[in-house]
Amino acid sequence: MNTSDLKADLINRISQLKEKTIMEEIQKLLDFELNENEYILTESQKERIAEAGRIQNSAYLTEDKANQDIEEWLGEK
Repeated sequence: MNTSDLKADLINRISQLKEKTIMEEIQKLLDFELNENEYILTESQKERIAEAGRIQNSAYLTEDKANQDIEEWLGEK
């Protein structure tokens, strides 16, 4: 699909939308991409970012360490 076809397809699909929140999200993405407005995070997005920061700063297991612990635990049984 070339750029012209993609634009036409998007315009057609957007014109058929009925859900206002989806249209608002599309508008936010376009504003951000075109540097017309800053992207504003929802409270849920802000909470998830904060949670990711807390997880990053806390103790966690890597996949390799978790697999090693599981193998050790299974070997004890």
